[in-house]
Amino acid sequence: MFMFYDREKELALLRTFVESEPNTIFFIYGPINSGKTTLLMEFSRRLSEDFVPFYINLRWHAISSPSDFLNILFSIHRGKKDVVKAIVEDLPGIIHGIPVPKALLREVIGNHENAFSYIIETLKKIRKSGKIPILILDELQKVEDLKINGPLLYELFNLLVGLTKELHLAHVFTITSDSLFIEKVYSEAMLHGRAEFFLVDDFDEDTAREFLEELGFKGEEIELVIRHFGGKPSYLTLASLHKDNLEEWCRGELDTRENWIKFKLNDLKRENGIIYREVMRILKSFMDSEFIKIEDVSPGIRWLVKQNILFLDPKKGILRPQGRLELLAIRRIVG
Repeated sequence: MFMFYDREKELALLRTFVESEPNTIFFIYGPINSGKTTLLMEFSRRLSEDFVPFYINLRWHAISSPSDFLNILFSIHRGKKDVVKAIVEDLPGIIHGIPVPKALLREVIGNHENAFSYIIETLKKIRKSGKIPILILDELQKVEDLKINGPLLYELFNLLVGLTKELHLAHVFTITSDSLFIEKVYSEAMLHGRAEFFLVDDFDEDTAREFLEELGFKGEEIELVIRHFGGKPSYLTLASLHKDNLEEWCRGELDTRENWIKFKLNDLKRENGIIYREVMRILKSFMDSEFIKIEDVSPGIRWLVKQNILFLDPKKGILRPQGRLELLAIRRIVG
């Protein structure tokens, strides 16, 4: 269950982006469970018929080779109509995967060059029909370590740059909650001058209160939920399932998160005492602050971010807990 709420500012910005000529890759990032995918899905649903949105979700797929990735990019077109005609005339709303005639599928996914050429030619035809394609790639970091002749990620970004900045064929949105991946592409200037970085954050406290009121919470119930979960949309929604035992559920979620972080810290202590000591020093910084400024991504920071305990915003150089629950758990552990 999820109730889309109060992202009109973000939606307006996204609409502004697609009303101009395709020229930039939009990198949608933010802490875990902040509503990035939900925002892009709602945005896609609200698009006019002038746009054709394609959504590629890498989240739930095991991707161990470039061929795995290419298989996910495409869907089989079984209709009698030409693919592009079917896309433009018959396929409503969000299209999951780029349709390919069954007879061509093996050839298209045989290697990345064929696949990328097919994408370019298909989008050209869609654009020629008067429609504007939008390509959404969710959890793109899952291809980070794959290689073909070189890193697949570089080949893929070459394609995305070609679709936007060079050919102006399609708007491209990539989504990730992996802030180390963001740090990598940002620090390596892989997308310098080619991308806009768009933060989708948790709700602020006023918005979180309004959201909980819409869900039927009142007074002390609202304060209890916000005290434990801040403005994390996923937890605010889950809270509505636990109204009958709200206080017990909130305590239980905090206990669970605290114990999970302790388990991870103990594993690290056994494996690498040097990084463990650095990690504990970093965590103690959050006893008196909700965020810290950094100038370098050290091994300790990398470990904390990889474990989804902390969130790194590379644009601002800020490190902070993934959410209020993590902040409370950290303060319990190091306090």
